Amino acid sequence: MNKFEGRIAILGSGNIGISLARGLVKSGYADAGQISLTRRNISGLSAMFEQGYNVSADNAAVVAKADIIVLAVLPQQLNNLLGQITAVVDPNKQVFISVASGVSCADVRNKLGENVQVVRAMPNTAIAIGQSMTCVATDNATAENVSEVTRMFETVGAVVKINEDLMTSATALCACGIAFFLRAIRAASQGGVEIGFHADEALKMAVQTAKGAADLLLLMQSHPEQEIDKVTSPKGCTIAGLNEMEHNGFSSSLIKGIKLSAIKAGALYTKE
Repeated sequence: MNKFEGRIAILGSGNIGISLARGLVKSGYADAGQISLTRRNISGLSAMFEQGYNVSADNAAVVAKADIIVLAVLPQQLNNLLGQITAVVDPNKQVFISVASGVSCADVRNKLGENVQVVRAMPNTAIAIGQSMTCVATDNATAENVSEVTRMFETVGAVVKINEDLMTSATALCACGIAFFLRAIRAASQGGVEIGFHADEALKMAVQTAKGAADLLLLMQSHPEQEIDKVTSPKGCTIAGLNEMEHNGFSSSLIKGIKLSAIKAGALYTKE
């Protein structure tokens, strides 16, 4: 990987920010000394400081020296953060990455200035193990900057570039989606207990089966129904189980849940 030469600021270094920082260093994208992490209470960043990262509670001071700035706070904290850094923004050399749900590129520019380049990114919690599904979008950043942001997030998983109007949908499918698939695995393990397995055995079996199903689609580049057909024989036990689940709304409840999460994701940020 070609090393990034500038400085990176990650403002609001919770799980996502810290995982990104670690991924950038592990992949060789940047050195720890090039990355500054901020948090209101920096005692929570002491381990990162010991690993060579810069830590600070002063967002403005960190932004003033940075080339790439990641806005990693909650949507309801964003306006306060943007107010702290407006005076030190340099549109000619900086690009801003927002990972706040429901916040448009235009929302960020309204606070920081119309010439500021903004890219939205929506990773999920699998970023912690380098397996995030991150969606990126912009309405004004250069192709070069979008490519750089994509390269950053490829250090912690897969990246798809999408239109900005689909970002709240991406939040529901990829970020909230982690919880939906986890709940399905949990339910499968509970079914396993009911048919005779110990809880730890059932969970291990359900987890590996789910991982195998996902890897089948990724590695074979096949469609779910193709793989389902391979395991459903006439009058067999698989089709009986599938049909029972469908009679009880398995697919439709998942679809409805994703639709509702998308609506909620779009309403997390208040403009004022």
